[in-house]
Amino acid sequence: MLPLGSDRASQQHAGNRTLLDAAIAQGRMLSSDVRVLCGAWYPLIRFRGYRQPSAWLRVPEWHEGLSASLQAGLRSVGPQARGVFVLVADQPLLDLNALAALGEAARCFPDQPIAADYGDRPGVPAYLPRWLWPLVMDLEGDRGAGGLLAEVQATRVVIPGVHEDVDTPGDWLRVKALLSQTGRKARQSRR
Repeated sequence: MLPLGSDRASQQHAGNRTLLDAAIAQGRMLSSDVRVLCGAWYPLIRFRGYRQPSAWLRVPEWHEGLSASLQAGLRSVGPQARGVFVLVADQPLLDLNALAALGEAARCFPDQPIAADYGDRPGVPAYLPRWLWPLVMDLEGDRGAGGLLAEVQATRVVIPGVHEDVDTPGDWLRVKALLSQTGRKARQSRR
């Protein structure tokens, strides 16, 4: 699931690829079923990139915050899923080997919550096992699952690049410059 909150996901970098294109590619590393959750910029966002997810999910309550997107994504998943991976569209510099390690850990321990280690807290990318979903469904407002992941003592995985997200125009200029300097192969080996 890739929650989106603004048009920053359609920002283009090398080869006219968007941040969303990068996030969908990251999601495909973890699962063949990649769903993109859209709010304010739906349906425009659908036509701005090259990669297509398995499904586009409109979140009518997007203005209520992150919790609404997480809950919409969980409601869209069938009963066969043991868990979901959560990514955001504004972290194009994630170390791909570390992201793959998060996916492998989730497959080996499907009942264990796993999250990126931000030093003082867990965060996205993350894996939410099914038993945790009722607690996620109780979240309100602009609150993601980070606090909940801390409460349940999620396994933390170091993923270089989690701090290189795009929240401001200055962030985008910095990240875009880094993207132009490093290709996929360089990001895989960067540590």
